[in-house]
Amino acid sequence: MVLVSIINFISLLCAFFVMGYFYTLSIQPMKRSEKYGDKAWKDCKKFRSIGGFAEFISIANLILWIWFPLPIVNEWIISSNIWIGIIIGICILIPGIYLLIRGMKDAGAETLTPSKETKMYSGIYNYIRHPQTLGEFPMFIAMSFMFNSWFLVILSSLFIIIYTPIMIHYEEIDLVKRFGEKYTEYQKRTGALFPKLIKASKLK
Repeated sequence: MVLVSIINFISLLCAFFVMGYFYTLSIQPMKRSEKYGDKAWKDCKKFRSIGGFAEFISIANLILWIWFPLPIVNEWIISSNIWIGIIIGICILIPGIYLLIRGMKDAGAETLTPSKETKMYSGIYNYIRHPQTLGEFPMFIAMSFMFNSWFLVILSSLFIIIYTPIMIHYEEIDLVKRFGEKYTEYQKRTGALFPKLIKASKLK
């Protein structure tokens, strides 16, 4: 049982790393096209699929934690009443799912298939530049609360805190290359993860 717990934990860490690495590659089609040409766009779709598969594995690892927690942190429970963690998790999960679905809808096919023909997004992107990130990543924390583990909450939070600014940094460099001054102006009036205090102007 202990061996299975260790393997599951190592798999979780590897899945987080692979997900972050390949997704970061997938959001830099302009940079890669400078070296690989049009092939880079298809490669980025493949990288995004690999990142998505790794994310699926990480979710499976989190679920398996229910039965195979690391013994050394097994006592790091959130509450003896498991419903407290479940309720907190649901409160995080519901707005996260909404933001993720809304962001995917407004991004359209670009969510899974980067294309140089894609125009700048509208909809929820008029208010925040990365709604899918804001909706998706906190879902790991939500699941960690639902599984009643402070260790998973801390681990998921560290992953999000470390990876999110890195991902945004590389993606925005590529988007500036892609859309030029129009995106630079968009950055000035729109928050990365939260709306700015001033009313965001609609994209034209």
